[in-house]
Amino acid sequence: MNFPSADSFFFLGPESAGILMTPEEFDGVEDYDDEYRYELVHGVLVVTPFPSPPEAGANDLLGYLLLAHREKYGLESGFDTLPHVCIRTNTSRRLVNRSIWTGLGRIADPRRDVPTIAVEFVSAGRRNRQRDYMDKRQEYMEAGVREYWIIDRFQRTLTLVHNESQGPEERVIQENETYRSARLPDFPLPLRQLITEANRWAEAE
Repeated sequence: MNFPSADSFFFLGPESAGILMTPEEFDGVEDYDDEYRYELVHGVLVVTPFPSPPEAGANDLLGYLLLAHREKYGLESGFDTLPHVCIRTNTSRRLVNRSIWTGLGRIADPRRDVPTIAVEFVSAGRRNRQRDYMDKRQEYMEAGVREYWIIDRFQRTLTLVHNESQGPEERVIQENETYRSARLPDFPLPLRQLITEANRWAEAE
């Protein structure tokens, strides 16, 4: 299959999907349709809609709970969190639902600092499951992410992938269990609450 070159495009939109770009070209884009999200996957531009309400609602709730925890415990320098920033690899720019940086002692620089923890909320569809459970897992581990959280409202589980020196280690948490990351002291991940919020939005759809 022949793809058009990025040289032919000055404005990115849904019609730009599939063009070939270098990471440097992707990083330099300033003019684009902000109704869509853009990723570079092994040199090919991928254009997708923004997350559906179930994923967005659960993600917003997680962000709120994280920031409330930071404020409560006075951990202003302990961690930072943002939605929808890119994890950078040699050939790709992968959008992650939520990034969490810990242990920096300063505010995170999303363009330079690899997230300590990457969080994805699984979307419906076989291709999306493949992307979240397999493709992004491999790329995030290679980029240096220390923990990868895969929150799956369909299976009602949290799949944890820890990036260890001997290779990734995986653990599955059920919705009635509590997970506390050593990188986020005293923060109990409210898995059931997040799943409930996602399903509330799914019912509204």
